[in-house]
Order: sequence, then structure tokens, then C-alpha cells
Amino acid sequence: MELDMDAMASAIGISVPVLRFLLCFLATIPVSFFHRFIPGGPPAKHFYAAATGAILSYLSFGFSSNLHFLVPMLISYASMVLYRRRCGLISFVLALGYLIGCHVYYMSGDAWKEGGIDATGALMVLTLKVISCAINYNDGLLKEEDLREAQKKNRLLKLPSLIEYFGYCLCCGSHFAGPVYETKDYLEWTEKKGIWMKSEKGKSPSPYGATIRALLQAAFCMGLYMYLVPLFPLNRFTDPVYQEWGFFKKLGYQYMAGFSARWKYYFIWSISEASIIISGLGFSGWTNSSPPKPTWDRAKNVDILGVELAKSAVQIPLVWNIQVSTWLRHYVYDRLIQKGKRPGFLQLLATQTVSAVWHGLYPGYIIFFIQSALMIAGSRVIYRWQQAIPPSLSPVKTMLVFMNFAYTLLVLNYSSVGFMVLSLHETLTAYGSVYYIGTILPIAMIFLGSVIKPAKPARSKARKEQ
Repeated sequence: MELDMDAMASAIGISVPVLRFLLCFLATIPVSFFHRFIPGGPPAKHFYAAATGAILSYLSFGFSSNLHFLVPMLISYASMVLYRRRCGLISFVLALGYLIGCHVYYMSGDAWKEGGIDATGALMVLTLKVISCAINYNDGLLKEEDLREAQKKNRLLKLPSLIEYFGYCLCCGSHFAGPVYETKDYLEWTEKKGIWMKSEKGKSPSPYGATIRALLQAAFCMGLYMYLVPLFPLNRFTDPVYQEWGFFKKLGYQYMAGFSARWKYYFIWSISEASIIISGLGFSGWTNSSPPKPTWDRAKNVDILGVELAKSAVQIPLVWNIQVSTWLRHYVYDRLIQKGKRPGFLQLLATQTVSAVWHGLYPGYIIFFIQSALMIAGSRVIYRWQQAIPPSLSPVKTMLVFMNFAYTLLVLNYSSVGFMVLSLHETLTAYGSVYYIGTILPIAMIFLGSVIKPAKPARSKARKEQ
């Protein structure tokens, strides 16, 4: 079997550990499909979800992976049992701290960069799940009038049983690459409550069309990724030939390197989307159309066109790694806003810092997420100017819309170099080769925004989203 794995891995140009992971990752689709037919009610389904997740982890990463997963899972559950009033904070600090320790010990970023893989990627997803579970259980103690809408929706009044908790954490291998979902949603899905309860007409959504669409999208993304990546290698940024290129050619290469790398993530998230959809957990309701159609937003982790054609950097968290962005908003950003006060750059920077640390303590990650905070703040400035333009000056407004699009395209792909190369030297070499334009532009926009303050227009729905 090992020789066959070697031959298969060699044939498609990847390592054996990555091939093993991909096979187990693809197996989450049939495993999730069979979850629908497990007899014995919710307890049996929880056991199946936990057992299949643990088996797939073992086959993909080895026995030690499940031991690593147990640490944050047990820390979080123990905090909920022993000290409910502070269980959210305890879980956040200790589970995230353990993840950071694993990142440092395994140097996971280097492994991923060189085409390897380890269990820290799955541990990242699992860490978010156990933290949100503990925080929601903590929220169950608070008065409802003091809670935001998301807190009211997701809070847990009752401690999940151990089998429910393990099923939630490892559900059919969904911890491999996400998406992150709420404990309450998982429990209602398993027990056929909430939106999963059969209506009076007995209507139940068919997942098969949406699953096939996600699989076709995954195949396209992987094909494009394998075609583009050899053409735009990351080691080119430190190549003397690259340094001899002109300014615009270097910018173009940064764009193509970022564009090429994103298709790997699009592939991974399309597979995880297919897995969550076919299980039924991805169902998020019905459209208002006639006849109504099922929506699967709970499974959606990326909007490819939304990323590549984003008109504003503010839109990026809404279309890229969607469920993690939602988690960061609900469990970091919103909770840093003092009651009665407006959020500012500090809340944004703190949220991006948590995101950076969650990814790993590489300089490239930290620089990328600081850059992201600057990029979003600068984009908001352009948007405010755009909103202040009266209808009579529509050409000026159109110009600002295009300006925000171009700004987002340039700064995003410039910034993403740090996320891809990780090392401080390579990041600064790539940034310096284009005179740090993607850093200077956002800072300049933030400064200009403090000087040129347009009159505030009437708040619209679009404005509130910004």
C-alpha cells in the first residue's frame, strides 16, 4: 500500500502525507452523507460524528493528532464544568495558547510552504470551535437584554453532554478545514430542530444539486491551481532576475502569485462545502422565491468572484474564509466594542492580530494581518468620500468606485506576499522591490481621511454594512 501511495503521490507531484490528507479529506464527503441515515436517534449520530472524525484524523495525521485535539477539547469542557462564569476567557487563553505552542513546536508554516502537512491546520479549526462553545455557554448566564443578536441566537443555556460535545468538535472530519459552525446549530441539526425540523408540508431540502456544484467548482479550482503555480513560484521574489524587472512587472508578478495561490484555498473550501452540504448541516433556510429554493450559506466559506472582483477591502472578510471572519467578528471584534461607543481602528487591529496569531507566529502572517487592518481602514476612507458625492457628480463617484477597486486589488496582492512566503527577509524583499507602495498607500489614505472629512450623508443600508 505504501508503494502505491508513493507512486500516486509522485504521479501528481505531492508528498505522501499530503496525499494521505487529501484522501481522508475527500472521504469526509461520503462519511458526511451516511450521517443522514444513522439509526438510533441523536446519541448514535453524535457517536458516529465523533468516531468518524477521530478515525479520519488518525488515518491522516497519526495517533498523536487525536491526543493534540483532546487537549483544547478537554480544557474547554473542564472550564465549562468547573467555572462557568469565566469559562469563555479560560478557553480562549488556554486553547489559543496551546495552538500557538503547537505552531512553534512543529513550525507548521514551513511544512505547509514546502508542500508538507501536519495536524495544526485541523487544530486551528478545532480551537475556534471549542472557544465559541465555551463563550456561548458563558453567555447563557447573562441577561438577554444585555446581549447582541448573535449572542442571543448562539448562547447555550445547558451544558452539552460529552458525547454531544465530541460530536460537535470532530463531526465527520469537518475540523480538517472547516467551516466553523456553532454548537447550537450542530445540536439542532442532529436533533432535527429549528430550521431542520420538517415543515407541515414535509418538505426537506435536497443537498445533491448544491453538492455537485461544489465538487465541480473544486475540480476547476484544483486544475487552475496546478496549472498556474509552476508559472509563478514564490522563490522568484528573492531571485536576482526579479530584482531586475521594472516596477509594474514586479507588481504584476505579485498579483499573479497571489491569484495563483488563492485557488488552493478555493479548492479546499469547495470540498469542505460539499461535505457540509451533503450532511444537511449546511442548510440555512429557504429563499422567498416561488417556488422557494434551499440556501446553503452555513457551508459557504468563500465567494470566489467576490474576492477577485472586490470593490472595497471592507468586502474581503465577507467573502474570504467567511465562517472564520464571522467567528472573529462575533467573538473578538464585537466584544471589544464598549457599550455606547463606535468601533475604531484599535478594535480592527486587535482582531487582525488575533487572526495572525491563530495562523502562527511567523513574521509574514503578522505583517499580512497588520497590512489587512491598514488596507481596510484606507478603503473605508475612500468609501466615505464616495458616499459624500452628490448624484449630480456621478462621474466623480464612478471614479472613486474604480479607485477603491484598484486600491483593494493592489494592496491585497501586495500584502498577501507576506502570507505566502512567511519569512521576514522574503517579505521585506518583495515589499521593498515595489517601494512599499502597498504599505504607504493605506497609511496615506488614513492620513488624508483625517484631513479631508466629507459631510456625513444619510445612513443607508450599504453604509451600515461598511
